Amino acid sequence: MSDKPHQNLAIIGHVDHGKSTLVGRLLFETGSVPEHVIEQHREEAEEKGKGGFEFAYVMDNLAEERERGVTIDIAHQEFDTDTYYFTIVDCPGHRDFVKNMITGASQADNAVLVVAADDGVAPQTREHVFLARTLGIDELIIGVNKMDLVDHDESKFNEVVEEVKELLKQVRFQTDNAKFIPISAFDGDNVADESENTPWYDGPTLLDALNELPETEPPTDAPLRLPIQDVYTISGIGTVPVGRVETGIMKDGDNVTFQPSDVGGEVKTIEMHHEEVPKAGPGDNVGFNVRGIGKDDIRRGDVAGPADEPPSVAETFQAQVVVMQHPSVITAGYTPVFHAHTAQVACTIESIDQKIDPSTGEIAEENPDFIKSGDAAVVTVRPQKPLSIEASADIAELGSFAIRDMGQTIAAGKVLEVNER
Repeated sequence: MSDKPHQNLAIIGHVDHGKSTLVGRLLFETGSVPEHVIEQHREEAEEKGKGGFEFAYVMDNLAEERERGVTIDIAHQEFDTDTYYFTIVDCPGHRDFVKNMITGASQADNAVLVVAADDGVAPQTREHVFLARTLGIDELIIGVNKMDLVDHDESKFNEVVEEVKELLKQVRFQTDNAKFIPISAFDGDNVADESENTPWYDGPTLLDALNELPETEPPTDAPLRLPIQDVYTISGIGTVPVGRVETGIMKDGDNVTFQPSDVGGEVKTIEMHHEEVPKAGPGDNVGFNVRGIGKDDIRRGDVAGPADEPPSVAETFQAQVVVMQHPSVITAGYTPVFHAHTAQVACTIESIDQKIDPSTGEIAEENPDFIKSGDAAVVTVRPQKPLSIEASADIAELGSFAIRDMGQTIAAGKVLEVNER
């Protein structure tokens, strides 16, 4: 683990615009992937007649998807720059990418939007930009990729820049500090080193732009919130819940409560990387033991917090949602599964309160009958069983969720207000 400040970085944009290749290139250029691994992938790529594909290959761990040349799933990838230690949280092309980007642990601080120079803004580009905006990502770096396919033509670059600026304006993204960089992830142009292919460009390289991102303050001042991922029984210790501290600090001797299970006790030990530690803070993955808590008292999806500032449990909550894909329309009474931090709970959309114009944020319609793909709305939600969730304005890390149904992410949202049970 690096002693540099940490940033979560999402790499967003349309699946075919070269995200995987860019991630591979970033890992390669920062020395996070050893040369011999690249070599091995290069040979494999050439055998399959896909020479030059090795960077994307770094990202493709599964044999069958190599056959298909598609990226499905990659673990969190990490790399260091001069200033920061980055975790790439989006896993490009992952079919649950949206869910991963939304539920807690992978909340990105900043994002790189990849747009192909030969293709421009695609539907998925829109979706991801809108999501980034809804989830409160502050800084956007736009990599106009595949410049090699348009002969590094400046006018083509400018065309895409204008198109993206228009999109950012539509969703009210602050564009003052958005940086546009002409890159080729494939050849490495303007990723780590300035490219002689773009003499007309005098801005930063992608790594320079990442280095210049403003530092994010870790949420140590917020009350402790630790969503439980798993609960183990370990001989000699007893029950050990495991999870990642999202906000606040957990210390030995703290009195904690688990919600919605509504049990609690004193923290006896905290363990991180198989070593006992006196305390843990945001981003730390820990196992801990609480006096008097048995294996059946708590479960995945519970949230640990201070006994005197317990996690909220919603009777109902009001949320702003963005519908990304739904085969028909969503009406009151619809009950899909909400994924919030580590919890998965069926929730009923009790009422659709307002339809929002996504480009202005203004109310477009009060109490509409339905919402459909592309709509943004304010809805009232009733969890079918107890769910611990927080208003986004209070604790952003536990204030967003993905809505899934029929094997796909239907919508994303953030909690405006919790009506506690």
